[in-house]
Amino acid sequence: MDYGNSKYGQKAEENFLNGYNCTQAVFLAFSDLHGMDGKTAARLSSSFGGGMGRLREVCGAASGMFLVAGMLYGYEKPGDAQGKKEHYARIQQLAKAYEAENGSIVCRELLGLTRKRDEPVPESRTEEYYKKRPCKKLVRMAAAIMEQYIKEHPLEGTEDKSPQ
Repeated sequence: MDYGNSKYGQKAEENFLNGYNCTQAVFLAFSDLHGMDGKTAARLSSSFGGGMGRLREVCGAASGMFLVAGMLYGYEKPGDAQGKKEHYARIQQLAKAYEAENGSIVCRELLGLTRKRDEPVPESRTEEYYKKRPCKKLVRMAAAIMEQYIKEHPLEGTEDKSPQ
């Protein structure tokens, strides 16, 4: 897959470079499709950066992709077993695509960290930070995977909103 030509991948990377965490970067890139205002979207996705608040669990870029999928395709009713099954299959498909490119969906594994939890204080975003972290590439990739998924699975009643 060519991530360089992804409109949403480019937006996600720009968001990350502007200081948003990985989840925010991806989720905000799709604001035109999920329709949530920027402030609410940023706040909703703020807890997931650093693999869930720097716990280094599920990668924030993957979490952003999953949040987008939930907003666009998720189920609403608590008793909707079929909707839940279909949505979980969708999330597993997206995770598999991400993992196929990166070998993992776990933040600490993607960063090559040995300890599970990290200090809650994020590192300063310096040139050196960007050189040692794959996050810029990962947010672009997650958004591109989500964009491709949307192209292959048009949104009901909003085909005109699907990425071109």
